[in-house]
Amino acid sequence: MIILGIDPGTAICGYGVIRCEGNRLSAVAFGAVTTEAGTPMPERLVTIANGLDQIIAMYQPERVAIEELFFNRNVTTALTVGQARGVAILSAARCNIPVREYTPGQVKQAVTGYGRADKKQVQEMVRMLLALPAVPKPDDVADALAVAICCAHSLAGEAVWR
Repeated sequence: MIILGIDPGTAICGYGVIRCEGNRLSAVAFGAVTTEAGTPMPERLVTIANGLDQIIAMYQPERVAIEELFFNRNVTTALTVGQARGVAILSAARCNIPVREYTPGQVKQAVTGYGRADKKQVQEMVRMLLALPAVPKPDDVADALAVAICCAHSLAGEAVWR
């Protein structure tokens, strides 16, 4: 199974494509769709949508996993991330790809076994689980791969209970 993980953002939208074969995970592709600061929001959202559409067309994921919005004190950031999330969900929905959403705690638990793991622990486990030579950069890319891994573990758990 091919899973596309997305860490939404309007400046940097991280993505990670992984392949799941049994209990083996491997990285297929990863990177980021980026937009320039100062670009009007509608143009940024179009850039993100076009980038994700190309990634979906190229890798044909069977699932899209996206991190749920973590609301902190900065309302403006939360709103713009919410817009990027909407674009990502729409890109998957237009291709009839099921979307799974995971909280940051669920992602940390799935990747490290501890729901309050710090960012460095998650990144190092992503590197190890996918046998990568280095932690993917920027952080948004490693986060997207972590979301994809979370989805893979979640789907494997569901299969056990069927």
